Amino acid sequence: MKREDLTEKLLDIKREKGWSWKYICEQIGGMSPVMIAGGVLGQQKMTRPMAAAAAKLFGLSKAEEALLNEVPYRGAGTPMPPTDPLIYRFYELVMVNGPAWKALIEEEFGDGIMSAIDFDMTIERQADPKGDRVKIGMTGKFLPFKYYGAKGNEQALGYREE
Repeated sequence: MKREDLTEKLLDIKREKGWSWKYICEQIGGMSPVMIAGGVLGQQKMTRPMAAAAAKLFGLSKAEEALLNEVPYRGAGTPMPPTDPLIYRFYELVMVNGPAWKALIEEEFGDGIMSAIDFDMTIERQADPKGDRVKIGMTGKFLPFKYYGAKGNEQALGYREE
């Protein structure tokens, strides 16, 4: 079985049972709902206990359970630029605001990146009289650029210089 086939099977079961993502995430547990939903959708690796919980919930075979525990090929199946309107808006946010985010992060931290591996994300509903808002919070560890070959007193990492 390919991972895409398992994803479709899980989504079929979700639809047939009428389960919400909230219910699925509560039943599997162990991580952020973003990570759990990503695991069901084939974009994140589930830990063994999470894969076991998902297998029990969805009635999966041992092979399917093991597949949930494998490192996926992330980003597969998403065209660039994205065509789904919601995903495209995130792409658009990065394209429009990315240069400003980069400049502000580099000014504050130095030459480096915000990790997408050592990373946390929350999604919340924020009530607003003009229409509810989607509130997304992200934190990622700053990883400084390594200046390989630095010798003597030369700065080896791209932390902001005082």
